Amino acid sequence: MIVNSKSDYKVTKKSLYLVSTPIGNLNDISFRAIDILKKSDYILCEDTRVSQNLLNKYQIQSKLISNHKFNEKKNSSKIIEFIKQGLFVSLISDAGTPSISDPGAILIKECIKNNIEIIPLPGASAVTTALSISGFSEKFFFYGFFPEKNKDLLNDLESLSRLNSSLVFFISPKKLNKIIPFIKKNFKRRKILICREMTKFYEEFYRSEIDELELFKSNLKGELTIVISEKKEDKKISQTLNESDKRIINKMINKLSVKEISSIINENNKIPKKVIYDYCLTIKNEK
Repeated sequence: MIVNSKSDYKVTKKSLYLVSTPIGNLNDISFRAIDILKKSDYILCEDTRVSQNLLNKYQIQSKLISNHKFNEKKNSSKIIEFIKQGLFVSLISDAGTPSISDPGAILIKECIKNNIEIIPLPGASAVTTALSISGFSEKFFFYGFFPEKNKDLLNDLESLSRLNSSLVFFISPKKLNKIIPFIKKNFKRRKILICREMTKFYEEFYRSEIDELELFKSNLKGELTIVISEKKEDKKISQTLNESDKRIINKMINKLSVKEISSIINENNKIPKKVIYDYCLTIKNEK
């Protein structure tokens, strides 16, 4: 497919372009992103084999440079020089927005130090895609990948459990069953959404109450994004009857049974049935 789009935005050399790429479906890319990638002399990417599929689909001829967590620091000085020389440089990740739980942060910091402009191109994000269909609170905290050490995992989850917002995590399918017991321990009475292979052919969504969540019998395949719901707040239950409730009870006391009155008042005001029952008995005794 060839996309010809007329540029209606300023293109600035001696800048670093952060280009968001699809999280799965290669059609989920903007015209502007394709245009910038075609103009680029160099495109920094995590895995050249993955990124080449995207470039081939849109007939992008720019040169790819491998830029991952093991060589990003070493690459930075060379890339800074390319940009200073006026070469057009873009940064992408295998999927989604660069530097968000992906390589890019080191190079961005170096660009800031060298007064090099950084220009972001918005696009697909697994975080907001998963959150948008969760049905949970729009206030959210993005954590990223879980730590390797159990001690760090326990400390972080305990802290996160106090936040009254949706929580978004990334996780490898191989580690999901290991993480589930920790999730159940720290996020009781909350809901969970597990998103697998979003935007791809085998896209699936698992919804569950965390208290009912069980280990998967076999490892799920593909990238996973997890969303945990906000805390379930208990409404404060009044332990006393207000004057309005008392007037209603007095009107019903000779028409309905104490049990029936207790149920009606409890349903409307969530006052404990024992409080209502005791008040009804007091009235009856007075009469």
